[in-house]
Amino acid sequence: MAEVVLVTGVSRYLGGKFARQLTADPSVERVIGVDVIPPPHDIGRAEFVRADIRNPMIGKIIAQAEVDTVVHMNVIATPTHAGGRTSQKEINVIGTMQLLAACQKAPSIRRLVVKSSAAVYGSSPRDPAMFTEDMGPKALPRAGFGKDSVEVEGYVRGFSRRRPDVDISMLRFANIIGPGIRTSLTDYFALPVVPVPLGYDARLQFVHESDAVGALLLATTGPSSGITNIAGDGVITVTQAAGLAGRPVLPVPMPAAGLFGLVLKRSGLADFSSDQIQFLAFGRGLDTRRMREVLGFEPVYSTRAAFEDYVRGIAAVVPGGAALGSAVSGMAGSAAQALSHVWPAGRND
Repeated sequence: MAEVVLVTGVSRYLGGKFARQLTADPSVERVIGVDVIPPPHDIGRAEFVRADIRNPMIGKIIAQAEVDTVVHMNVIATPTHAGGRTSQKEINVIGTMQLLAACQKAPSIRRLVVKSSAAVYGSSPRDPAMFTEDMGPKALPRAGFGKDSVEVEGYVRGFSRRRPDVDISMLRFANIIGPGIRTSLTDYFALPVVPVPLGYDARLQFVHESDAVGALLLATTGPSSGITNIAGDGVITVTQAAGLAGRPVLPVPMPAAGLFGLVLKRSGLADFSSDQIQFLAFGRGLDTRRMREVLGFEPVYSTRAAFEDYVRGIAAVVPGGAALGSAVSGMAGSAAQALSHVWPAGRND
């Protein structure tokens, strides 16, 4: 049973929501929330400590409070939310290294819970229909958040070998979505025109933000589950999701997708990297039997219901959307014409 829990990333939306709900659990005596800036939201009765997990100071905090459970939620998916790609990688990778080094030295630590991502599986045309936790990717993520997540998990496995006495739960979440959370994917489906890779209609899985918090709470106070996929039941395709959001789709040849990603990033409306474009082309499916049988968690929202709840929270009109739509349409025509001789319409190999 968790008594003193340290939560990283409490100034971010999901971390704050988790800390707030964790403090409502009477079995938890004390919750310490750590981040580099004060949380802009309510974190319940959690004690906020301003600290950077990249700094060895985190070890002193763990030792002084005799922390027995660490919940690592400060693995950031979107570069713009971290101050750029360099800062994102430092927080995700260097921050995790320092945090685990501190945990390794702390004899009080009994449990580590890590918010990981299904991005570790990558996205490729050779992937299985559903990834189980013991499957590896056909093609490792080569950049961005996916690559960071692979490195983070590698450090966690190393920590597990050095501290076999510590229970570890590493939750690989499908894309988290909902009315309150903002990610590159929520920004993408809020665009006035949704660019989609020409000739593809990837299958997507989502987990509702409230279910994500519920799974983390159970992993913190319930049974240790090891590596566990977390996703809502069912799948929807990219075009089905765009339809539910009331957004028209704009097919874009794959070689031009990076250019469109740059346009979206410069517009400030969405931040898409090469691994996210791969995801939109090939999708990803997660087997969630372990989630139910080992962790004992049952999501309230299916993939479709989670997306529909997100849709209820997005604006009908995106600021600057008309200008972006015009620019995207013009670029699409030019790109399609320039690339038609090397990328025939409908090709998907």
